[in-house]
Amino acid sequence: MTNPPPASPPTPYGTPDEPRLAVRGEARLEVDPEIARIAVTVAVRGTDRRAALDDLTQRNAEARELIRSYGDAVEKLETGALLVTPELGRHGRGERVRRYHGRVRLTATFSDFTALGELSTRAADLDLASVEGPWWALRPDSPVHREARRQAVREAVTRAREYAEALGAELTAVVEVADEGTEHPDAWMAREASRGYGGIAAAGAEAAPALDLEPQRQTVYARVNARFLMTRPQL
Repeated sequence: MTNPPPASPPTPYGTPDEPRLAVRGEARLEVDPEIARIAVTVAVRGTDRRAALDDLTQRNAEARELIRSYGDAVEKLETGALLVTPELGRHGRGERVRRYHGRVRLTATFSDFTALGELSTRAADLDLASVEGPWWALRPDSPVHREARRQAVREAVTRAREYAEALGAELTAVVEVADEGTEHPDAWMAREASRGYGGIAAAGAEAAPALDLEPQRQTVYARVNARFLMTRPQL
């Protein structure tokens, strides 16, 4: 009994009776942001090192207390960069410290945007404080990302079906669906990206009214490459 000959590997472009069809599916959604972040930096300076450290500790506590006073509106509070550095004199011999500088950077994440404008101005009203942001964003697990991927796949199927119909053929099977770039290691990886940036930079002694902030819409992208099999075209 003879063994049957091994099946030949599929050709990358299919066969005349069962051609392959490769398409790209894309989706672009514009949605409202889900969170916003601001950075509050408090600073000190003084000729005495211990006094500068004490002042920095106090101002950091004041900023933290202010942010935490907004309760559930603040999803997350994180301490970022901490810097304490001496400033050396420019003249004279030896390394003589002229004064000390210190700063602490706090980052707060908000889900309640109504509190964001008020906190921004109140934080900027602290002594030697600066505020950066807001940075608008979606959560990493936002359902918007999943919906963008679904729309990209549906768009790929629709496009492939239109190409097949233009050839007098029909789709018979899906061979592959892949994020753009995953087929080639050196290609740019597909991504879903959301972007958003606003800016506030302030410091002063006079009380300021709450800012009326307009959330920046977020753009989410998704791209897939898909390959299908179709019936023999009617040319």
